[in-house]
Amino acid sequence: MNRHAVMTDIDRMFGWIPSWFVGLCLVAGAMLLALTLYRVAVWLLNRAFGTRLSLLGVFIERTSGPAQLALCLAAVALVLPLAPLDDAFRTPLTSLFVVAFIALIGWISIRIVDMSAARYLQNFRDVSENFVARKHVTQVRVFKRVTDTIIVVITVSTALMTFDSVRQYGVSLFASAGAAGIIVGLAARPLLSNLIAGVQIAITQPIRIEDAVIIENEWGWVEDIASTYVVIRLWDWRRMVVPLSYFIEKPFQNWTRDTASLIGVIPLHVDYRADVPRIRRWLEEAIKDSALWDGAVVNLQVINADSRTIELRALVSARNAPQSWDLRCEMREKLIAFIRDEMPEALPRERAILIPSGGDDTDFVRRPAAPEKMRANARN
Repeated sequence: MNRHAVMTDIDRMFGWIPSWFVGLCLVAGAMLLALTLYRVAVWLLNRAFGTRLSLLGVFIERTSGPAQLALCLAAVALVLPLAPLDDAFRTPLTSLFVVAFIALIGWISIRIVDMSAARYLQNFRDVSENFVARKHVTQVRVFKRVTDTIIVVITVSTALMTFDSVRQYGVSLFASAGAAGIIVGLAARPLLSNLIAGVQIAITQPIRIEDAVIIENEWGWVEDIASTYVVIRLWDWRRMVVPLSYFIEKPFQNWTRDTASLIGVIPLHVDYRADVPRIRRWLEEAIKDSALWDGAVVNLQVINADSRTIELRALVSARNAPQSWDLRCEMREKLIAFIRDEMPEALPRERAILIPSGGDDTDFVRRPAAPEKMRANARN
């Protein structure tokens, strides 16, 4: 049966219905049939191999959208020549079919990139302490998102170029090289600078996924590196979104650039009568009981002295930034308790010279009291 005979039979059966409506119904029915066949095929595959091949389910889930669109386009390609449509309906449908086909190619390309990246990153799952894993995860994520952006731009540009009006506008825009080109270049500069910064970060890696950083006086971890921005997970669960170009143009602190281990600082003010060697010995023994200490650094020094107190600085090391913070808090609390209970004379205190109520304040200040009297006032 040739096409002419099929068209004759359709016209005889549905001659009382407008031809454009019949054509649109045929196209919609073909798409509905294609989606139904896809659902049935997925159900049969899951029943047959779903429990034995776990990767099959992942593949079906990742390719669900492109597969359904491909079947719909195949169904439309088969039905559209048979549909009784005039040029007023056939031309827009054909243009829409071409655009959908271009979108399908772009969609498949993005899915291939995403699945390839996911397959590669299966070997680097633990990124908390593994620097090699963090390096590969950062590079793959940045390159994947840059590639996805490029694919989207190319797909949209190709789809728009299928329309004559847009194609002519694009040609005239590129040919003019005047004010419009300058405006477009200025408007695209932030996007292009961030994309270039993303490539630089992927290669040089000033930051990686799960790096501990201080930026804009906020401390947190690098949670995600997108194609144009970075998401910082702050210590109080807030999220800071920073452009990628920030990490190339401005200074910031990276606490885990080469290693995750950090030295925490515990400042402490004590009285001049404090027995510093005894406090140091106690600290060296007490820190051994902490599960947060990595066994590398423990030290206590006198770093400053003023008219009232002396300042001690305890240094303790931990495996990463969160443990360093917790270790500092733990040892600070224990040091305060030790000094309070075992060495109360080391607690900071105020000293004053008591002036007799009947004396002359000016003369008393000008003529200091005898050493014995000053020591008696100090004891009081």
